[in-house]
Amino acid sequence: MSFQPTHVDAPVRQLAVFPAECFRVLRGANQGDALGDASELVHDDVYELDAKARPSRLGLAMAQDGRSFHIGRDSALGQPGAPVYLDSLLTFMGRGGTLEALVFVEVDPASSTIARVYLHPLDRIRPKSDYALVTIDREGAGARLAASAMVAFTRGTRISMADGRQVPIEELGAGDRVLTRDSGPQEVRWIGMQTVRATGAFAPITIAAGALNNDRALVVSPNHRLFIYQRIDALGAGQKEVLVRAGLLVNGTTVTQEPGGFVDYFQILLDHHEILYAEGIAAESQFLDTATRPALPEEVTRRLKAATPDSAPLPGRELSDRDLAHRPDAAAMLKRVSML
Repeated sequence: MSFQPTHVDAPVRQLAVFPAECFRVLRGANQGDALGDASELVHDDVYELDAKARPSRLGLAMAQDGRSFHIGRDSALGQPGAPVYLDSLLTFMGRGGTLEALVFVEVDPASSTIARVYLHPLDRIRPKSDYALVTIDREGAGARLAASAMVAFTRGTRISMADGRQVPIEELGAGDRVLTRDSGPQEVRWIGMQTVRATGAFAPITIAAGALNNDRALVVSPNHRLFIYQRIDALGAGQKEVLVRAGLLVNGTTVTQEPGGFVDYFQILLDHHEILYAEGIAAESQFLDTATRPALPEEVTRRLKAATPDSAPLPGRELSDRDLAHRPDAAAMLKRVSML
């Protein structure tokens, strides 16, 4: 088995995962065993999450072949550079209803054997609760990951246009010209829209008016990266330009996440991965990688094969949860240093 090297600065998806050892079979054919890959799983086995289990961040970077993952250099788990594959999408029946989760498998580069298995729940998972395994889906895992990995704005978000207008995202279409930070006016290639349950990995983040010098609230998906220019490097990031995922800024007051109901998510794809402006906040456009490509309609994918949009790294260092671990109100700090 051969593995492709990772781009040093490849975009990294930060996923909240549990090591397999934290999720074991309480009753069933594999009683006592930790979660494994799909070949080892048995329907109707009842799993339980350890009471002391806490999620950690698994950073996944796209390999140079554009089809596989590696552990990112800032990942809290795994061996940086080690290959990772998306194994399956599992559905469990729990006390509160169904729970979907993705299984990732890290491979030892030296032996090509399984090194670690990770569980990425797509909704809240409760310790010491029963979860009966009802479906094992290897074909649909990629599409589900793509949906959760898409960076998206919500209905009503106003986007800065090349001519200075502020236009709700749902009114944009292919060919419209938006304003970008680094490349000036750029044409929209594609606008995508999904309606999903606003739970778990899909529950939107609300950045209240004024939280980041914005006049109106901005509501985005948790993984959406925002661009901040620090006039002084208050975070010790080594540079003034930083990227931060909206979900890492949640503080319960000016930046919140409130699950429940449904949400309309919109994606903007340009010729290049760019920073554009939404409600006055600099935020990334949709990027294309092995995780997000399956979410595109087939006709769009075919059209892009001849002229694939470039998803080159954005300017700025991406902040991780570890960078913000001792900064409970990172949003206020970032607002302050961007105004000095």
